[in-house]
Amino acid sequence: MKNIVVIGSGVMGRGIAYVSAVGGFHTTLVDISQEQLIRAEKEIDSIFEKGLARKKITAADMEESKSRLNYSVSLAQHVSEADLVIEAVPEVMDIKRNIFEVIDQHASEHCCFATNTSTMSPTEIGSFTNRPDKVIAMHFFNPVHKMPLVEIIKGLETSEETAQSIKRAAEQMGKETVVINEFPGFVTSRISALVGNEAFYMLQEGLGTPEEIDKAIKLGLNYPMGPFELGDLVGLDTRLNNLKYLHSKLGEKYRPAPLLEQYVKAGRLGRKTGRGVYDYTAREKVRQ
Repeated sequence: MKNIVVIGSGVMGRGIAYVSAVGGFHTTLVDISQEQLIRAEKEIDSIFEKGLARKKITAADMEESKSRLNYSVSLAQHVSEADLVIEAVPEVMDIKRNIFEVIDQHASEHCCFATNTSTMSPTEIGSFTNRPDKVIAMHFFNPVHKMPLVEIIKGLETSEETAQSIKRAAEQMGKETVVINEFPGFVTSRISALVGNEAFYMLQEGLGTPEEIDKAIKLGLNYPMGPFELGDLVGLDTRLNNLKYLHSKLGEKYRPAPLLEQYVKAGRLGRKTGRGVYDYTAREKVRQ
């Protein structure tokens, strides 16, 4: 495996593109928006520069990695040359269906498809293609360049050859892996969705401020980030979409907190909009 295409230049997509290029793969980050790609390139350059300053990467390795990384709005051209396509678009099944139907038309026969979904069915996504045996979920964690795990989820039709190929690719990116069978929410999202949702119920009930709740979770449960910090990073709309999906599959314990729905309706989606639970329009994080 040499060539990887990552579709979607949001927080997850650009993080995946970064670790792919650093891992030695020729990587193309594709998005329909040139403006988004320009922003993604700036964010990736920032990760490189911070890594260089902290001596996580040498100047020579940084330049070599950058030389393997391309940005494009031309999906079909690059998919036709790919060994692996990783989809990292919003958690909306209709969007994913459109992506996988298109890439299936243009990819070579040997190409594998991975979805970065944190909750959705790789079996269903595989059914949108003529190669369900080559479709798998490859769940990275945010921030991608720091979090060590990739959760690999086999669909009903996913071949063992595909699973092992994706496992090797993730390991080449410097990741630890777990390979599991499909179930809604997999392992990690079933737990993290509950924690994040319960935090919004606590805030809604007046149990404490976001800072207090985040601090309690971080120091009391040894989490690297509090649920509101993580939600703002991932995107509260993504959190809500995941919860709606899990609620439809697993029942009442995943019913989204009304306060979370209000934040999304208000357009307060987190870092990407400048405001979520916290305000990021100033240099420092400030509570609304």
